[in-house]
Amino acid sequence: MPTYNVPKKRGKSKIKISDKREAAMNKIIDSYSEDLDMKMAVIQELIPLGLGEICKELQKEVVQLAGKGHARGYDNTRWGRQPGSVYLLDQKFPIIVPRVRNKTARREVQLQSYQKVQSPFAGDGNTVLKLLHGISTHKYHESSALAAEAMGLSASNLSKRFKQKTADTLKQLQERPLAESDIIAIFIDAKRYADDGLIVAMGVTMAGDKIVLGIEHIHSENALVIEQWARHLIARGLKFEQGILFIIDGSKGIARAIKNCFGKYAIIQRCQWHKRENVVSYLNDTQKALCRGRMKTAYAKTTYKEAKAELERLHTELVPVNEGAANSLLEGFEETLTLHRLGLSSEISKSLNTTNCIESLMSQLGQYTDKVDRWQNSNQILRWTAAGLMDIEPRLYKIRGHNYLKVLRLKMQQMIEPEKPEATKESVSEIFNVAQAVSV
Repeated sequence: MPTYNVPKKRGKSKIKISDKREAAMNKIIDSYSEDLDMKMAVIQELIPLGLGEICKELQKEVVQLAGKGHARGYDNTRWGRQPGSVYLLDQKFPIIVPRVRNKTARREVQLQSYQKVQSPFAGDGNTVLKLLHGISTHKYHESSALAAEAMGLSASNLSKRFKQKTADTLKQLQERPLAESDIIAIFIDAKRYADDGLIVAMGVTMAGDKIVLGIEHIHSENALVIEQWARHLIARGLKFEQGILFIIDGSKGIARAIKNCFGKYAIIQRCQWHKRENVVSYLNDTQKALCRGRMKTAYAKTTYKEAKAELERLHTELVPVNEGAANSLLEGFEETLTLHRLGLSSEISKSLNTTNCIESLMSQLGQYTDKVDRWQNSNQILRWTAAGLMDIEPRLYKIRGHNYLKVLRLKMQQMIEPEKPEATKESVSEIFNVAQAVSV
């Protein structure tokens, strides 16, 4: 019978995998079926995740040996990369291996983390533990010893279980009721997968929490498709009569769909970062640096009047230099200053002036999906994306400046219905003072 090293608090010892041990393994799997099935399946179906963990270990050791980047003061130095291979489970996979050279000895330093994964199952225990992290507060000492055996479950069965789990997760996300979620802001962004794409909406509640509202498979950012999808959010209970701030990257199709669906209750904030990059794309390197600085200074102004005046001066200066850049600056000009017009540019600008919040979400999602070379169909894209998003969601932080969201709501109501009585203005002032006091 095979033997495995079982991690303990002190030292290591070997045990035999008997029938009782196998039964214990099955008990562990059954105890955590919902999450463990998913994780195990992900390791089988999303092999790149396991390879990613191995690559992280390699890079970690390189940093320990040679420091970050081109750090000085180390006996070792980075020495390029070379093709290599590692075992994950009982399968061999090619990877690119970083190299380190000892300057004094003039020879290559062998990476211990690379040596550990040169035989079947050698590094699986550690890798599996990392992928299982967060499932439970239980210690996975014994389950790590059984991990290799657990991975021997039928790949076809795991595939079926994974498909079912992700299908259930997708359905849960697409049918998630929104009536009880008091949404004040919605970030919308698209993610490309070769010729396919997804549109993702992430909401911000009045408490500042981030929740995934929905996803939709698209081939292009067509206004009709996106509008239909937006109306589905309303059908699920999304309330918008008090106004919703939509933060988008500048897509005309998304903007048109939002306005068609939500009318006057949709208040659009164009991403200032995307606007800056669109403008400077017309300029040479020297002009880019100057223009970025000017636009950053303009958007940092605390009042709408000051920010607008600074951007108008920049536009005047750009006209004789590059007409394309000047025209790009004017396009959607006012929508980049929405929070300025609401009088909240400085309080919550870091959270709501750009699409950074959802870009961060998309970046985390990439850890689940970006290493897939080829998708079978759109349903697979939706299933895997939904599973990734729902796994990430509990770890999302509140937005910065969430104490000012009540002020934002009242400001938006004033913008939607300017005929509201002066009492509303007094309420804004009172809530603003409270928010300011809490933030101090």
